[in-house]
Amino acid sequence: MLECFFPKPKQFFSSLIIWIFIVVLFWYFGGKEFGTNFGFVFLEEGTPPVIGLGHFTTPDFQWFYIYFAIITAIFYFFWNYYSPHKWQVWSILGSAFILFITYYQVQVAVAVNNWYRPFYDAIQNALSQESTTTAGDLYGYMFSFLVLALTYVLIAVFTSFFVSHYVFRWRTAMNDYYTARWTSVRHIEGASQRIQEDTMRFAAIMKSLGVSIVDAVMTLIAFLPVLLELSKNVKTLPIVGEIAYPLFYAAIIWSLFGTVLMIVAGIKLPGLEFRNQRVEAAFRKELVLGEDDENRAEPQTLKELFSNVRRNYFRIYIHYTYFNLFRNFYFQLNNLFAYILLIPTIAAGVITLGIMNQIIRAFSEVTSSFQYLVRSWSTIIDLISVFKRLQAFESAFKGKELSNLDKEFLETDGKVDY
Repeated sequence: MLECFFPKPKQFFSSLIIWIFIVVLFWYFGGKEFGTNFGFVFLEEGTPPVIGLGHFTTPDFQWFYIYFAIITAIFYFFWNYYSPHKWQVWSILGSAFILFITYYQVQVAVAVNNWYRPFYDAIQNALSQESTTTAGDLYGYMFSFLVLALTYVLIAVFTSFFVSHYVFRWRTAMNDYYTARWTSVRHIEGASQRIQEDTMRFAAIMKSLGVSIVDAVMTLIAFLPVLLELSKNVKTLPIVGEIAYPLFYAAIIWSLFGTVLMIVAGIKLPGLEFRNQRVEAAFRKELVLGEDDENRAEPQTLKELFSNVRRNYFRIYIHYTYFNLFRNFYFQLNNLFAYILLIPTIAAGVITLGIMNQIIRAFSEVTSSFQYLVRSWSTIIDLISVFKRLQAFESAFKGKELSNLDKEFLETDGKVDY
């Protein structure tokens, strides 16, 4: 799955993690200031954020664009020299481009969050007895929002288009890799399905899941500093009382609680989904064999195989029932959590409507990123199931021992006892 698209996966991803760690450290401990040697004059700390598209053309962003291009080029040319690979343009440069465009998309959300404060403060001022806000001011803010919204839509559409091509290249690489080894895997249960359907499902899941995890990480990187800055406006939390950076700690604790809750509630689902593909494949295989061999697909055999399908589905329904119960209850409570945290601050009248909306949005973005596992758990379960099937499939031509379930299917011809 990985070596067909990435050069020497273990070394590649290890070096990638190390490289990211180095370049991020350098950026925060001198790399940004290093840009002053090239004539960049950065905004001073505490300067009010630029509202609108000007947010993306500040010297800070211009230097970041150059810095990102340099570190990407260094990493690409190193691997191009160390271990050339057929798909390295897509696997390295394509991945880097997805990271960059996702970060840019997240920064549009940051720009919208910056817009919230002056807009809602203007509304609050307009509703007061001594209003200084004009209709022109409000129209101007609305126009700024429309420009940002249009930018976000265009970037989102282009990202989806590019990621679709990226993932299909990955599927193509997997297809070429597996079909070249067909003689070694043709005896495996559902071999044709694994090459055709499982690679398709893997590509489809990675398209949504891969982009969402990158978006979650980038959102966290972008909004954590925003939330920390906004936490200065909130001193007290209900029950807890006064603590430093209350919103930051509350976001982490609440998100960790939700993540642990979902993992515990859905811990058996990956195995059940994995087995579900097996029993479905065994039932389908018997039907296909029965088309050419009148001694196969006997009614009693089909009844036994379908009873396995039915039994597994009923177990899945039971486990999904309480999983969805906890999941939906958590998300409903999540909609109110930020407002509950702000009740003492709102009651004390120490923040404006604009700051409140900024806090609510920033808190929502941070918790949403931390809640990645919670929101994507069902999709992750599906991915684990597909990954296990493809991993077992690769064992056949890599000389590795087959999984117990694969052995069981080969020995019993698909008839599995529960």
